[in-house]
Amino acid sequence: MSKLTIWLTPIWILAVGVTIGALILLLMWGVVWLVNRRAAHAIADAVSEGILRPISYVAMSMAALALLAIPSMPYDQIIESLKRLPDVQPIVETVEVGPRKSDVEIPAAFRASELQSFTITSDQDIAVNVAAKKGFQEPLLLVQGGEPYVWAPGVSKPRAFEGEVTTLYLTNESDSPAKVSIEMYTDVETPQVRAIPIAAASTVGLYLVYLVVRFLAPRTAVIAAATAKETVAQPLFTMLILVGVVMLLAFVFVPYNTFGEDVKMLKTSGMTLIKVLAIAMALWTASGSVADEIEGRTALTVLSKPVGRRQFIIGKFLGIIWPIVLMFVILGVVFLLTVSFKVVYDARESSKTTPEWTECYLEVVRIVPGLVLAFFEAVIMAAISVAVSTRLPMLPNLVICGSIYVLGHLAALIVKSSAGEIVFVRFIGKLLSVILPVLDHFEIEGAIAGATSVPLSYLGWALLYSALYSAAAILLALIFFEDRDLA
Repeated sequence: MSKLTIWLTPIWILAVGVTIGALILLLMWGVVWLVNRRAAHAIADAVSEGILRPISYVAMSMAALALLAIPSMPYDQIIESLKRLPDVQPIVETVEVGPRKSDVEIPAAFRASELQSFTITSDQDIAVNVAAKKGFQEPLLLVQGGEPYVWAPGVSKPRAFEGEVTTLYLTNESDSPAKVSIEMYTDVETPQVRAIPIAAASTVGLYLVYLVVRFLAPRTAVIAAATAKETVAQPLFTMLILVGVVMLLAFVFVPYNTFGEDVKMLKTSGMTLIKVLAIAMALWTASGSVADEIEGRTALTVLSKPVGRRQFIIGKFLGIIWPIVLMFVILGVVFLLTVSFKVVYDARESSKTTPEWTECYLEVVRIVPGLVLAFFEAVIMAAISVAVSTRLPMLPNLVICGSIYVLGHLAALIVKSSAGEIVFVRFIGKLLSVILPVLDHFEIEGAIAGATSVPLSYLGWALLYSALYSAAAILLALIFFEDRDLA
């Protein structure tokens, strides 16, 4: 496998997921077209005119990569593992084998090559076979009473199982019943394919969320679309994208001198860069789009139409979020490419053995949760900026939001530090943690340093926290804007 294929394979797997998601969307649109052509044309217009248009270009680029790179990719392994995904389930059974019982059948369908680990425990000696009439004469596994038989990669005990297994046969020759517990955990031979349905679901979900908002809240969506279009058309947005792309590429070749930890430094630097650029754009857009329109009486003109103040504020907030999504999509793809390439580049520069593509994949998937958390943080800061913009112009807004960003990262550290032992300092730290967003929750530097993955449950709690705090900030914006004199 060439070096190009090694670092490109993880991105190709994600591209396959995006392609599948795009095909699902096209299929759904085809069904709508057959049922209601007017609605189908409205959906097509929404995709071609809104923020989904540049995102669609990114999706088409990923689809082109997925198709053109097939000859050099391990597509046969990927397809076989995808087919096996629904059949790979943990096997957990507890049975009682009577005294002097032979060939007690336990349904257990799995492939030996997909075994990740298994544990068989019994309070009596038992023989485990995959065929009948073997018993203790030709046992595949002999489990001693009270001594669990544990196998995992790297364990000295043999795996014993080979090929495809459909049934286990248990034999107990003792005069007492045997209580047997079986735990088997399997996974497909290429577990990396699990990213494909996740990428497909994310692609479908992004489009559906945009379209649902557009058709359920049309007036709010119009304001959001206009704000997003204005934001993307600004030179600042293009400049931030270009700065992000150039710096992400430059990070690959920067000598960090960390004695083998350059990939971690790249991930930390890239994550921080994308987050800061997104927050900077959100603060600037909120200040210009909300505060300037209020000061310039443009908001009064908009509200003279059948648009309420709530629709105006929520529309502005969504109009800031959509460009943030676009920025994360573009810079996120570039970031994933640079991280994957950095693994191969470092191995070459350090004269190490050329890594497998699975090593590149592992580094790539570990930063995806970090991008999600960085997006949540950017959404919170955008909501706060919208609230401040309803009362204050651009400069005070930037100062206040910048202070909140710094304190939001320091509040938890103040409480945990030695200075936090002082009663007054601890009180101030806890007060800031209650009032201001605890942005330290969205950092994954610890996970990067420890080479661990962020659990899905943590992302769920972070999403809930982000949604609640953003909702509170927008509610505060509505209260501030409700009695604001626009004349």
